[in-house]
Amino acid sequence: MFNTNAAGGDTKVTSALAANRLGVPAVTYFAISMCTPFTVLAGVTTTGYAVTGQIGIPIGFLAMGVVLAVFCVGYVTMAPYVPNAGAFNAYIAKGLGRPAGVAASWLALASYNAMQIGVYGALGDAAQPLLRAWFGIDVAWWVISLVGWAIVAVLGTQHIDLNGKILAVLMIAECLVILVYAVSFLLHPAGGTVSLETLAPQHLFEPGVGALFCLAVLGFVGFETAVVFSEEAKVPGRTVPVATYLSLGVTTLLYVLGSWAMSVSTGPGRITEQAGTHGSELVFRLAGDQLGVMMVGIGRFLYVTSVLACLIAFHNAAARYAFAMGRERLLPSFFGQTSSRNSSPRGGSILQSVLGFVAIICFGVAGLHPLRDVFFIWTSAGAMGILLLIVLTSFAIVLFFARTLTPESAWKRTIAPVLAAASTLVAFVLVLANFDVTLGVPPNSTLHWAIPGGYLVLLLVGLLWGFRLRGRKPRVYANIGLGAKSVTRTGLGLGRPEDQDDTTEFAPISRY
Repeated sequence: MFNTNAAGGDTKVTSALAANRLGVPAVTYFAISMCTPFTVLAGVTTTGYAVTGQIGIPIGFLAMGVVLAVFCVGYVTMAPYVPNAGAFNAYIAKGLGRPAGVAASWLALASYNAMQIGVYGALGDAAQPLLRAWFGIDVAWWVISLVGWAIVAVLGTQHIDLNGKILAVLMIAECLVILVYAVSFLLHPAGGTVSLETLAPQHLFEPGVGALFCLAVLGFVGFETAVVFSEEAKVPGRTVPVATYLSLGVTTLLYVLGSWAMSVSTGPGRITEQAGTHGSELVFRLAGDQLGVMMVGIGRFLYVTSVLACLIAFHNAAARYAFAMGRERLLPSFFGQTSSRNSSPRGGSILQSVLGFVAIICFGVAGLHPLRDVFFIWTSAGAMGILLLIVLTSFAIVLFFARTLTPESAWKRTIAPVLAAASTLVAFVLVLANFDVTLGVPPNSTLHWAIPGGYLVLLLVGLLWGFRLRGRKPRVYANIGLGAKSVTRTGLGLGRPEDQDDTTEFAPISRY
């Protein structure tokens, strides 16, 4: 443990996260909470039906779930070799080289922050009808978001397991209400017949299919964060794979079931029209007609807590990315410090809180719509960035196992990673080609190309910065992707890190 003094001199900080704090259930709660199933059902799915005009959203969720399951084979197999809170950037640094790892760090930080900022809009949209129904008051959405921001900011500086316990309660409740709603929708089909039309595979080959994949990625963002908590897991080699597969399986089931059941209740031919008319209210209108006022009230409350749980989880994940970058000096060292009181990533948490506060105020002043202009646009942008990270990570996994001797089977180290690299690349190309449909803007819209263009610029600048570090700061460059080892190597004065044998980096941590 390496202590440094804070500016004031009284608060000690460290450069290590709290070890042995999280088991499989807690890591799974974080991952599922980031996916925020009820928010996806009420917000993403309904908005997606309305904006894209595509009725194949359920089969899109299923297809992306399969693609990501194949991706997870190599992802969790490589996890023991990458015990780093930076996750994607650590994988990419080991597989594609340190300059690519620097670029991935900036891309990850931008993408996760875009997701978190967008979700603040969903919080205001979710809570407004609830406050109106329960208390008869109208509050501006951004004021509600600021209240949620304060809760998230406080929890972000607390023990990680406290956050995990809160998320456990919220996540279990929202999953149960999704199941109740879905069963009710299926028991009340439009026209008296349960239709499988929205699950038909041919929707994956229709024009605009890239929009389905972008929406699906948006729903699954978070499943990959089990690796982010590897340094805090009790048995990383077992906790991370189990939590990753479990969270992916649960969210896939909930998304496919919920989005399909909604289309059954409205009728496949009317789902896009109904979603366009009622937006996120569609779920509650259907539930009100079938289950009564009480279940609508419970659903609305859990919708709010679902979004809040998502914000807590995103805040913790983004803070750990900033922490990993600060620890490796890709950000100022302040961000690589943790509180000695509870080992939370203090600097990274403060960064997320500041960015969230500024964004909410700016959106409120600009008079933006919380769901359409904030939630959907910003989270779609974040989802594109994270899909790009998944593509780069897939290729990094292929190259890592191609040049590293491991005892893994051919399926885990070669076949599945190659399939994942190919399928995720195809998905990204389709998303890029249909991004205007996803955003609901004209093909020549500035927004259509500004978002992917911004990511391209970020990657190029990151690569150039990585090469600059190699020439001017070789010690910092050599530590990229090493996680906690970067502190050990620098802190113990082991000489020039670039001259040391890098084979030690590939020794896996214990699986059991």
